[in-house]
Amino acid sequence: MPDIEDAGKAAVEFLKKNLKIKEAKVVKATKAGLGWEIEAEVYEESSFMKSLGLATKVQDRNLYVVKLDDGLEVVSYGRKGLMPASE
Repeated sequence: MPDIEDAGKAAVEFLKKNLKIKEAKVVKATKAGLGWEIEAEVYEESSFMKSLGLATKVQDRNLYVVKLDDGLEVVSYGRKGLMPASE
């Protein structure tokens, strides 16, 4: 049975692959029923600076929530604060 470290690693690898980022850091991990809920801190290119068309190294710090089932398959993910209110 997967443990909390396995769940964190699975969430980080998922975020790295899907967001095309180099690093993600787990800041919270919770056993949720039969699965896991992981919060990870991610630094991404600043969306504001990008919208202005400016080349810069400014990055936004975002938190993502990744929900995994008991087999460590991702069932949902989203940026914290942008997820539906029922989450």
